[in-house]
Amino acid sequence: MLAGADTHGIAMYGRPALPPDFVSLPYANPDAPKGGRIVFGESGGFDSLNPFIVSGIAPAGLTAHTVETLLGRSLDEPFTLYGLLAESVVTDEARSFVEFTLREAARFSDGSPVTVEDVIWSFEVLGTKGQPRYATAWNKIATVEQTGPRSVRFTFKAEDRELPLILGLRPILKKAQWEGKDFTRSTLEAPIGSGPYVVAAFEPGRFITYAKNPDWWGADLPFNRGQHNLDEIRYDYFGNGGAVFEAFKAGAITSWRETNPVKWERQFDFPAVQSGEVVKSVIPHSRPSGIEGFVFNTRRAIFADWRVREALITAFNFEFINRTLNGSIPPRIDSYFSNSPLGMTPGAPAEGRVAELLEPFRDALLPGALEGYALPVGDGSEANRRAIRRANALLEEAGWSVQEGVLKNAEGQPFTFEILITNGADDIINAATIYVEGLKRLGIEARVTTVDSAQYKERTTQYDFDMTHYIRSLSLSPGNEQTLYWGSAGVTEPGTRNWMGMNSPAAEAMIATMVAARDQDDFIAAVQALDRILTTGRYVIPIWYSDVARLAHRRELKYPDRLPLYGDWPGFQPEVWWYQE
Repeated sequence: MLAGADTHGIAMYGRPALPPDFVSLPYANPDAPKGGRIVFGESGGFDSLNPFIVSGIAPAGLTAHTVETLLGRSLDEPFTLYGLLAESVVTDEARSFVEFTLREAARFSDGSPVTVEDVIWSFEVLGTKGQPRYATAWNKIATVEQTGPRSVRFTFKAEDRELPLILGLRPILKKAQWEGKDFTRSTLEAPIGSGPYVVAAFEPGRFITYAKNPDWWGADLPFNRGQHNLDEIRYDYFGNGGAVFEAFKAGAITSWRETNPVKWERQFDFPAVQSGEVVKSVIPHSRPSGIEGFVFNTRRAIFADWRVREALITAFNFEFINRTLNGSIPPRIDSYFSNSPLGMTPGAPAEGRVAELLEPFRDALLPGALEGYALPVGDGSEANRRAIRRANALLEEAGWSVQEGVLKNAEGQPFTFEILITNGADDIINAATIYVEGLKRLGIEARVTTVDSAQYKERTTQYDFDMTHYIRSLSLSPGNEQTLYWGSAGVTEPGTRNWMGMNSPAAEAMIATMVAARDQDDFIAAVQALDRILTTGRYVIPIWYSDVARLAHRRELKYPDRLPLYGDWPGFQPEVWWYQE
């Protein structure tokens, strides 16, 4: 908020929807009962309790349940934050700085106060030693200064209207806990946070339990009313998704998110569902589809040519695979921001402001970015002959030809690659297996390799794969995180989310335009332009998405009738759920 205006919250555009004296978030039940527990199941394992660094695998929920930020996000608005650890946030019209004032009552779980010193140290250590996603914002900060007993001001050296909000969402850690310790090393010492829960018990790779802190300082804040109602949150780890589902059917797991609509219809008739002990809930949402599918590692020479990537996208028999695995129920992802106003219109040419933004990069853009592009559509048959012919023609244009039944380049090297998938991702493994069979019609030898979660983390962190399963969830207010997803630093810097290894000045220019936009029309145009660049980059073979969330849970677990804009999004389950016999 501008100096002199309301300071209880800040919105990316316009003003916060809730007034300074709001009682609770609109999708939270301020009268929700307290107590009870929820148990989730996870595939894989964990070996570290430091979720802020590249090294190690941290357990689910650690940051969300035990650590707080200066501001908290409302899931009922595209991007609006309200005071959490901070009682106020002040910026100027240009958003050249942001100043936060801490609440006097803010405390860590050990009872010590949250101080400005803790805030400054947290920002610096995360920005210089934490995961790469923290560095982008830190590098845009010119100065940090304490301006009062509980106030801190960050002045920026780059124009970025999202920065005040990004900084508001940085985790705040206790500086004294880390004195004399190497922050970059994995550890089994839980971070001391100020959040509603503390780590109560854990066994690496098997389970972790979070217990409600009875002395939690923030229980009565309006932002928190109706949130964090459960006394205990537990995550149990299993070898694969099938084992998790069996544990849910047996009652050991109390909440299950189902992504396969056919399985939802056909396999949720077990006794607990029939008796009403387990309830099936379908929760709609209005968020973008994001991107999920099989990503090409363009650092590999075999995938450097866009025509090769287009050929392999064309050869992916989506209609047949979707019918076989999902009964053709879920729609295909058309683009990274499809299912939202931020997405490009498939097949339509760029127009208006979108075309203006893309025009300076015309010579570097791939076909379709300006003229219009839509994913290839198969005929639905297993043979998919027309698509295979089109894919073969593209491969020939790129210098590949079939020799004695094997696709080879001019040097006689065969076209072979590996699809890396984590153990237990059964639907993805099945889709990849059908795809591999289809590629044989082109003379391509592909193989599916499954590994455990630790190996998968290591290999994807180092970009040690040809093709792998890829998911990027995207919000209605994309911003600085897009640089981590698609920025050129990720071509060589390990640990980013630019798994495809794309290097696109046009994409980075759209991101810069997006974060500097002063009105929503310019912002939407920049995102739609970015969507075109990403989609026509042919970096991912998109699969399906769901425009609803399918949740099965014990009947004692309740949630409010009023659903947020984002639906079932992190911050909804289990934050606003409660337990009631």
